Amino acid sequence: MPRRTATMLASTLMLIALLCAGVFIPVPYSEMSPGPTVNTLGDHDGEPVLQISGHKTYEASGHLNMTTVRVTSAEYRMNLVEAVYGWLAHDNSVVPHETLYPDGKTEEEATQENAEEFSQSQESAKVAALKALDIPVKSWVVVSAVVKDSPSQGRLHAGDVIKAVDGTTVKKPADVAELVTKHEPGQDTVFTIVPAKEQAAAEKEGRTATKTQKITIRTETSQDAGAQRAVVGISAGTDHTFPFEIDIKLADVGGPSAGLMFALGIYDKLTPGDLTGGKFVAGTGTIDDNGKVGPIGGIGMKTIGAHDKGAQYFLTPADNCAAAAEDTPDGLTLVKVDTIDDALGALKDIRSGKTADLPKCTRG
Repeated sequence: MPRRTATMLASTLMLIALLCAGVFIPVPYSEMSPGPTVNTLGDHDGEPVLQISGHKTYEASGHLNMTTVRVTSAEYRMNLVEAVYGWLAHDNSVVPHETLYPDGKTEEEATQENAEEFSQSQESAKVAALKALDIPVKSWVVVSAVVKDSPSQGRLHAGDVIKAVDGTTVKKPADVAELVTKHEPGQDTVFTIVPAKEQAAAEKEGRTATKTQKITIRTETSQDAGAQRAVVGISAGTDHTFPFEIDIKLADVGGPSAGLMFALGIYDKLTPGDLTGGKFVAGTGTIDDNGKVGPIGGIGMKTIGAHDKGAQYFLTPADNCAAAAEDTPDGLTLVKVDTIDDALGALKDIRSGKTADLPKCTRG
């Protein structure tokens, strides 16, 4: 066999071997891609996304679209060829597997966590929207979760209202940890609570819950990566009573990143006129009870998804602006927002045509 032919044959066989290896060799990466975008002012699966009863609402046109990202499952094992293709593709993003599933988190655990975050984001969106409209919302601190095998298991329960710790009134969730950590591990701390069942009954009957209990719990030493401190094994959160009913009907979505767009949708439906002036606005961002907008993951995939759907403007959390501006889809204006008030101000400029005044995202 001629030397040249042998060399070409050997090279071809080596290339085939490399391709075969690429198909079968797993790599520790996962893939993100643009997911569906849903208009919070419109319908999804045949029913309105936002359903409000007990308060006057107004028709709203235009779009205030929340955006999503699709990710490969925790069990999916990407091969080398798929990873290279994802790195080269414009509408996909390949990231380390542990970025999406840290500490070996399973698919079920990730789904549960996303569902809890999504539920919390809906509550915060309602609170932020009503506060922006100066509509009072009653709030209180509750036990949001109890750690298994902790001192609080069987003593405190999710939904219990925390009125005080060691006789000091609790006003916000952070107060609970602050008061508990004043103790040394092994010391007792006294929780004054309204049991979850009593609170639920009071809400149903339209009265204020007055039946309290004092529960003594012995602290233990924390086992997490932080500094050692006294803990009792609970997470504190906030619960609310709204002056009228607000339901968000959107299944198969998880995580907290739709908070801003839900809040704006609620605000729009409770006020006359259109926030968008009929324009197509999409966006993303977490939101807290005070209207502060926080960063999210997968910003590049969300801007692509919004652009492909027809969005003209994209409300972008301030902390995501630099990354989003690195590769902005043509024709999409990235608008920087840090609070719900920023977003409302930007929408005022959009509907009035003062787009030169918009706080646009720029590269870092």
